[in-house]
This record gives sequence, C-alpha cells and structure tokens, in this order.
Amino acid sequence: MKHPHIYHTITTNKKWRISIFFLSIFFLLLISSLALLRRKSSSTATSQSSHHYNSRDFSESRLPQIPRFAYLISATRGEAPQVKRLLRALYHPRNYYLIHFDLDASEDERVEIAKFAKSEPVVRQYRNVFVVGKADLITSKGPTASASMLHGVAILLRQAKDWDWFVNLNAWDYPLFSQDDLLHIFSYLPRDLNFLEHTSDIGWKEHQRARPIIIDPGLYHVKKSGVFWAKEKRSMPSSFKLFTGSEWVVLTKSFVEFCIWGWDNVPRTLLMYYTNFLSSSEGYFHTVVCNHKNYQNTTVNHDLRYMKWDNPPNQQPVNLTQEYFNDMVQSGAPFAHRFSMNDPVLEQIDRELLRRTDGYFAPGGWCLGNSVPEKDPCARFGNSDAIKPSINTRRLEKLVLQLLDSEKFRSKQCR
Repeated sequence: MKHPHIYHTITTNKKWRISIFFLSIFFLLLISSLALLRRKSSSTATSQSSHHYNSRDFSESRLPQIPRFAYLISATRGEAPQVKRLLRALYHPRNYYLIHFDLDASEDERVEIAKFAKSEPVVRQYRNVFVVGKADLITSKGPTASASMLHGVAILLRQAKDWDWFVNLNAWDYPLFSQDDLLHIFSYLPRDLNFLEHTSDIGWKEHQRARPIIIDPGLYHVKKSGVFWAKEKRSMPSSFKLFTGSEWVVLTKSFVEFCIWGWDNVPRTLLMYYTNFLSSSEGYFHTVVCNHKNYQNTTVNHDLRYMKWDNPPNQQPVNLTQEYFNDMVQSGAPFAHRFSMNDPVLEQIDRELLRRTDGYFAPGGWCLGNSVPEKDPCARFGNSDAIKPSINTRRLEKLVLQLLDSEKFRSKQCR
C-alpha cells in the first residue's frame, strides 16, 4: 500500500520540477528579450540624436567603418616638385588623388607627374592617382577656379565610386597629420558633415564682390588674362542668402553629387549667379549648402586648415615657417597653408609629425617595412585597412570635439 503512495509522491515532485524548469526558461527568455529591446532602443535614440561627442567615442575599442578621402590637388607651372612631395606626404591606398595642372603648366609637367605616380608599385596596385589630361584655364579671382573644382569633383565621381569626403588642396599645402591619424578620427564621424568656414556677414564683400559684375575671359578663351569689370552694379539677391568664407573645404560625397547633378534648381541657379562674382570659390559651395534644407544642418564652421594672414590688410595668407611650427601643432588642424617650396619647416613636419623620410611615402599601417634610415618602409605593403593611429590623433580629436560641442555646433551653422 505504501509503494503506490511513494510512487505518486515521486511523480508529483517530478512534474513540479519540470514545471519550474520550463517556467524558469520562460522568465530567462523574457528578461533577455527586454534587455535586448532596451539596448536596441538606447542605440536608436543615440543614432537619432544630434552630433555630440566625447572622448570615449574615439576609443580604439570600437571598430567603425574606415572612410575614404578624394583629394583634388591643383597646381600650375613650376610646381611639379611640390606636388610630388605633397603626394608622398598625403598618400594612402584607401584614398583617391586627382592632380590638375592648369593650362599655364606645360604638357611635360603633366606627363612627369603621371610617370612619377605610375613608377610607384603601390600606386600601380591600387590605381588611385589620376592626372587631368585636358587642363582648365584658371583666372586669378575669377569663377574659373570654381569651375575647375567642379570639373575635378565630376572626374572623381566618375573614376572612383566608394569615397566619403572631398578635399581640395594645392601645391602650397601640406598635411600636419598622417593619413592613418585622419582616417582614424573620421571613422567616428557621421558621413554627412561638411567642413567649411562660412558666414552670412559678408561685410565689405557686398560692395567689392557681390554688387560688381565681372566677366572671366577664361570661360570663353584659351589665352589667360585678367577679369573684365562691367560698369553696372547689381542689387543683392532676394531669393537666396549669400554666404562667404574660405575656399578650402572638406565636403561630403552626397553634397558634391548634389552640386554636380543638381536634382533641384539651387546649384544651377547659384552657379549662374557666381559666374559673374569675384572670387566665387569663396562663396559658391557655402551659399549652396546654406540655402538648401537638406544640407544646411550638416555644416561644421571650420575649414580644417591652419593659416596665418597678413596684417594689415588681412587679405593674403603668409608663408609659414618654423616660427609657426608650435602654433600649427597646437591648432589640431589636419592641413596647413601655405609653404614655400623646400622651406625647412616642411622637413620638421616630415620628421616630427609624419615620420616621413625624404623621397618616400609617409608610413602607415599599410607599410610592412621597417622605418630605418635610407630604407623605404612602404616598399612592401599589405592590407590598406590596417590603420595605426599615432599619439598625434589626440590633437585632432580635441579640435573635432570642440567643433561638435553641443553648445556651439548648431549655433554656428549657416549664420
């Protein structure tokens, strides 16, 4: 009589334990689902927030997608040696480089640069350096400078599909960071940020640039001459607001595609307006980006360049020397303008900031050789995704954090 009772007790306990087991699994799954949902909600909220960063966003523990830059390097007669040096300091297999010698330069100079690029094994491997064959005529202070830049953008869009930011430089520029440093910091930035110095407070430029009407003969002839001034003046536009700033920019692929393809009328309208505008390269992109609702909230009011201006009249940048080296370094800017050819400060930048030896590329994670005297560390190269940022990135990180600070970022956009 006891055996059935014992069997019943064991069976009851077993059923109870099974029930507890499945109930526990249910609660564990429920808790896990809630935790996952919470993390997903938090992630979504973060992605939808405005651009606001702190130093933890740049931690190497995160592995964001590495961007690519598309560089336009402009030059004129006699600047081939500077272009070679700049390309060596600036080169990275991930990026694209378009070199344009204007119509003043000789065909021999264009051929020289093309042969130089092809002579480098890494360039032959990645095919990421291009030389414009049909040169543009560029008139000083004329709209042909903007036209040439748009021409360069169009070529880069056709030749290279997968890049994120467009950067314009000329033979007088030089980088202050390695490309590994720059790619590392920009890996953590949204791909919709346009870096260009801009303001709607055009001041004296209203009467000296906006109201006068000029004609640039470079748009119609192959012989270079100065711009012509019309006697008439024009009124300020009422359908759009003028902006002005630095001609040096770092622009997103999305925005420059909009300027080229112009799927609404803003880029075309403003291009016609700036055709008769003095120094239009200091206003065209700035006015387009700030007059379109899709792009006016993407601007960062900085051109990412270090420059020192003459004083008075604060019109032209001075040539940078070793006197300005410490100030350049502390600025955190990735590029500087402008340098005389072979100035000793360039050697100091190579040695202390880029770790570059004369005649060789600035080394990066893609270089497999050892950095020893008289040896090219990039003679052997590997994975272009191998990024090795240096301690120098802290200065660039500091600048970016200042520019994207929540209290300053929005207040400086298109004002």
